[in-house]
Amino acid sequence: MRREALRPLVRRAGRGLALVLGIGLIAWPLAGLGLGRFLPVPVTPLMIQRLIEGDGLHHAWVSSAALPDALRKAVIASEDARFCQHHGFDWVEVQNAWNDYQRDGRLRGASTLSMQTARTLLLWGGRDVARKGLELWYTVLLEALWPKARILDVYLNIVEWGPGIFGAESAARYYFGVAAADLSATQAARLVAILPNPRIWSAASPSGWVARRAATIRARMGQVALNGSAVCPP
Repeated sequence: MRREALRPLVRRAGRGLALVLGIGLIAWPLAGLGLGRFLPVPVTPLMIQRLIEGDGLHHAWVSSAALPDALRKAVIASEDARFCQHHGFDWVEVQNAWNDYQRDGRLRGASTLSMQTARTLLLWGGRDVARKGLELWYTVLLEALWPKARILDVYLNIVEWGPGIFGAESAARYYFGVAAADLSATQAARLVAILPNPRIWSAASPSGWVARRAATIRARMGQVALNGSAVCPP
């Protein structure tokens, strides 16, 4: 077949692929967020990825009532102090990260709990540009469709807490031999302290750095105010 005859076929194939990708970018997150707004999340792409990589999979979903306020306070105090004030993106923290980069040349993250929930729920593990772009788009959808309380509860139920360890219930039993509902404030702080690198650090046998970080989180937890099932005070 001559090259001129192939061009229309290539254009049609390209348009078809673009249509499929466009539908996927809209349908996949809307389906995931629509179901996740009301139903337990049994599995995520990252869980499947870790299972394929050989980490195994330990994940047990628990209800909102089984997630202790100590853990909610710890994760807000450590990961996203302005969780109740922003709409997915903490522009104050973004500016602070940029200022730090200009001063010392190191670019640190400024992810909110909403951003972390969106990528953990819908995306694979990695740091490529495509994943970051999707994360930003999914965060917008997440904040539009879910209340803050649901974002926080789902995050605590699906976040990676070690090799093959996902969610607060599995993490609490793995590191401390207790249910998530029975975590002490100190144990909650130690769990949250390892979140930046949960595949390397241990909440049960913390290094000196992790122990100091946990102590800082424990001190900040008293500054976090919760409002029952609404989480964020009106």
